[in-house]
Amino acid sequence: MSPTSPANPGCPTRRLTTAQALVAFLARQYTERDGRRQRLISATWGIFGHGNVAGIGQALVEAGGGRSGDGRNGGAGSGGAAHRMPYLQGRNEQAMVHAAVGYARQSGRLSAHAVTTSIGPGATNLVTGAALATINRLPVLLLPGDTFATRPADPVLQQLEVEYAGDVSVNDCLRPVSRYFDRITRPEALIPAALQAMRVLADPAGTGAVTLALPQDVQAEAYDWPEEFFAERDWHVRRPAPDTHELEAAVRAVRSARRPLIVAGGGIRHSAAEETLAAFTAATRIPVASTQAGKGALRHDHPADVGGIGHTGTATADELARTADLVIGIGTRFSDFTTASGTLFANPAVRFLHLNITGFDAHKLAALPLVADARAGLEALTAALAGRGYRVDPAYETAYTGAKEAWEERVEASFATPDPTARPTQTQVLGLLDALATEDDILINAAGSLPGDLHKLWRTRSRDQYHVEYGYSCMGYEIPAAIGVLLADGARTGPDRPRRPVWALVGDGTYLMNPTEIVTAVQENLPLKLLILQNHGYASIGGLSESVGAEGFGTAYRHRDADGGFTGPPLPVDLAANAASLGLRVLRATTVDDLRTALAEARDAGGPTCVYVETETPDTVSGPPPAQAWWDVPVAETASRPAAVKAREEYDRQVAARRRHL
Repeated sequence: MSPTSPANPGCPTRRLTTAQALVAFLARQYTERDGRRQRLISATWGIFGHGNVAGIGQALVEAGGGRSGDGRNGGAGSGGAAHRMPYLQGRNEQAMVHAAVGYARQSGRLSAHAVTTSIGPGATNLVTGAALATINRLPVLLLPGDTFATRPADPVLQQLEVEYAGDVSVNDCLRPVSRYFDRITRPEALIPAALQAMRVLADPAGTGAVTLALPQDVQAEAYDWPEEFFAERDWHVRRPAPDTHELEAAVRAVRSARRPLIVAGGGIRHSAAEETLAAFTAATRIPVASTQAGKGALRHDHPADVGGIGHTGTATADELARTADLVIGIGTRFSDFTTASGTLFANPAVRFLHLNITGFDAHKLAALPLVADARAGLEALTAALAGRGYRVDPAYETAYTGAKEAWEERVEASFATPDPTARPTQTQVLGLLDALATEDDILINAAGSLPGDLHKLWRTRSRDQYHVEYGYSCMGYEIPAAIGVLLADGARTGPDRPRRPVWALVGDGTYLMNPTEIVTAVQENLPLKLLILQNHGYASIGGLSESVGAEGFGTAYRHRDADGGFTGPPLPVDLAANAASLGLRVLRATTVDDLRTALAEARDAGGPTCVYVETETPDTVSGPPPAQAWWDVPVAETASRPAAVKAREEYDRQVAARRRHL
């Protein structure tokens, strides 16, 4: 040990490589909120190549990272059992980020994972996952290797050469999708960069992907680090209260509203504000519609819950949105699916009140902003309204509860299985799973036709049951995210609390995008329940293609026909056999009865299990209810084919209803 630090004269030091110092630092970072303390970075995912194997890879060995876990037990490595850095072995860099995001979401954004890759393709494979994390406001720490800072040989393997800039590497692709980015070109530069990285990861208003690009020579370079750099550090996750002026304006807006509607977003879940929302609705009887991220803010059977909103929403919620005079957004980004591309909130007198922890989101749609933590803001709003006698008109409450009951009948019709020997439709598959699930089950989905059916139909029973990633709608998210959720859940299990059933729901298109982490689930013996729905193509985009005049082109998985199109027989792809070859136990189901049995067996399984079913194309009766609101996908303005001409006429009719809310 050196007697003093060049960075901090007089402070004792420890001589470590930059990579060793980073891992030791990360193992000592904690978040704290509401009196609960947990590791901020509880594990590191990694795929090793020449850009990180001798740096971060060797540092993880030093830190006792040979075993996976939650970071609470393990070898002494770099400072004892409490400071071990568990290592998780991934198969695809994008998938590792998805797994880390699933873990962070299930951990309430209070704990996260790091992801390390080599330079070149390993680093660029992070971009999609980073964009997903940042768009969804979920923390993940990215540690890609980088080219040499000292440039002893130029270029090195996998180096991007840019003629006008010698300091650019492929890692710069991560800048626009990161909430914080730094390149550590000297060991001592790690100290301020690491502190900034932790600040952003723990910031509820600014979190997302954080990237520290690590030149491979700097990773292996030794430095005398001040011991205080490795002291345990707590990052308090704040709950900012609303400004008094904004709160009073919000109270006036609510008290003057006759047809208010709450739009619950993911911020409610991130803030753990579900009980506070329930108390607010109990006092005011204002109905609550939910975005994809906000579904579960209230249980499906709560009297005020009217289901999903927007293009994939329920008829109940969307009709309330069309007639609302005050829309109260709570923790939502008001994306185009939520607003039906600016056509949903049709009341000429409609105004918006938006409770959000970020000013950027709180001001959307020219809203009255209430910038605060969702729980703190709701508590303040509930208290401010108490004693002022506000509650919606009983006739309004009676109307929306009646509409909710009518919608439930449509759900029952979609889930019904009159012929147990028939091949099930997709909505019947969901109905069978709905009948089996309890509040313990967690459903994970991200893209395709399933998010629309789930948003409209699924009966959410607990605050974290519904895990649909729709900020980036990224195919291939489901399987790795389920692994992340299982790891987060496993950190809280014990002899008296078995793991919760975690279902990854995928179509064949999504499965073919990213099945790699099945191997990880097998390696870790995680009881993943993978449900594969085979419909021989892109069902969601196929339907969209038909509606916009593209005639389903390029959306079916079929052999080419004599004319060069794709209308031949379905491709002989056996996804069940593929899943089995990767180590899953596979249960094949061909009928409704088969599927009911297979789902129950998979739910009880102690190891990774797959249920595979080919689905039937539904008719207008057995299929899901159609979209209850529009979504803007521009249609060709000029075309010779009748389908496109007709689609453009409908497009012009719909777009005429769009308005700017000012």
